Amino acid sequence: MENREKNIIKTSFIGILVNIVLAIFKAVVGLLSHSIAITLDAINNLSDALSSLITIVGTKLSMMRPNKKHPLGYGRIEYLTAAIIACLVLYAGITSLIESIKSIINPGKPHYSLVTLFIVFVGVITKIILGEYTKKQGKRLHSDSLINSGEDARFDAIISSATLLAAILFIFTSFSIEAYLAAVISIFIIKSGIDMLKNTLSDLLGERIDPSLSKKIKEIVNQEEGVQGSYDLLLHAYGPDRYQGSIHVEVEDTMSINEFDTLSRNITNRVIDETGVILTGIGLYSINTKDPLILDAKEKLKKVISEHEGILGFHGFYLNKEERFIQVDLIFSFDVEDCDHLVKIVEDEMKNYYPDYTFNIQIDLDISD
Repeated sequence: MENREKNIIKTSFIGILVNIVLAIFKAVVGLLSHSIAITLDAINNLSDALSSLITIVGTKLSMMRPNKKHPLGYGRIEYLTAAIIACLVLYAGITSLIESIKSIINPGKPHYSLVTLFIVFVGVITKIILGEYTKKQGKRLHSDSLINSGEDARFDAIISSATLLAAILFIFTSFSIEAYLAAVISIFIIKSGIDMLKNTLSDLLGERIDPSLSKKIKEIVNQEEGVQGSYDLLLHAYGPDRYQGSIHVEVEDTMSINEFDTLSRNITNRVIDETGVILTGIGLYSINTKDPLILDAKEKLKKVISEHEGILGFHGFYLNKEERFIQVDLIFSFDVEDCDHLVKIVEDEMKNYYPDYTFNIQIDLDISD
């Protein structure tokens, strides 16, 4: 975890230095050439440097130790910094659009030189390299802030490319289109900012965990001797790669409490060692291995649910002969619109086999693969 934060800060520092140097050169060139596009590009570079600074501050804050008020730490601050960067991109796009419209209404005459074109060209190449590097690091380190910064740098390269093309066109034809190009690109930047913000807000709301992580955890659990199946994996993210959660395992009814205690400790230790995920609770489903009535009831239920599309499986089957009670969790696909109606159908079909039994069928959504 510490190396992750160090790499995020290192990448952000590189972004700050590169963007400040580019901003200085572009500001000078923009003022000397009277180019609104190049001047806006310089301002945009400063906003990118600010984005990198926000990423560093957010990363530092996310490393704060847990305390009484926030016992699970400050990892989610990274989501907030990603949202701030998305807002900066959105603001840059709106500002650029406004200035572009002003330039269309009151056009000025730019003055380009070979030095101007060379600096803009260098800026394009630099931004492409910086954007790819930052985005690649963001994906590797699972940092939305870096991914957003890298995406922003990519758009900056597009803006600068358009400015360069407009300058070349002006030199050969004396026809200036940079304000119109800037307006069109601004619209794309605004859309990008909105998309970034939507993705970050989705993280804050809580997204489905990466299927590869879910699969890895279940593989670890199912490899333990005595485990017949694992279900109900539920993880909560307290920042990127900071998961805590719980899982249920099925074991045979012959397993003792002491054996299950050893089993649960082994599972917890292996999962945290191999994935970094903390399992705070391991629930137990007991599989009946002796009673033919219970085994037959499970087979009948399996046959019933196999006839209904949208039910992915079941677990936690429990039958009490004395109280004539059956309980089970059915796993539903998110594509099923009316789970309650399907539960009622399954219950009615099971009552054909067990008319004097009471049923408690729980709806279990397909939270993790």
